[in-house]
Amino acid sequence: MKKNIYNILKGTFLISDDSFKSWRLILFISGLAIVMIASSHSADKKVYEIARLKNEVKEMRSAFVDGRSKLMRLKMESHVVVIMKEKGLAPSVIPPKKIKVKTQN
Repeated sequence: MKKNIYNILKGTFLISDDSFKSWRLILFISGLAIVMIASSHSADKKVYEIARLKNEVKEMRSAFVDGRSKLMRLKMESHVVVIMKEKGLAPSVIPPKKIKVKTQN
């Protein structure tokens, strides 16, 4: 048992006569490790991309809400009256009259 551990630490199993099997196993495990590392990096990129897009959505949503509130303030009658007074227009003091159109047969 002690000799086997010593041979593994020394690396003599890589240069012995039946080392071809060992090299194939080592290359296979190395390939799997590379694929695993690449997959991990890909997953990390996707996580960062998702976080970036979530922040962008939050910013766009807040800009939308801000724009909507500004539009609501601009559409208010009191605001329109003030702007129109600056241009020389005033609201009518005479109430509107309903016009009825009779059809002719």
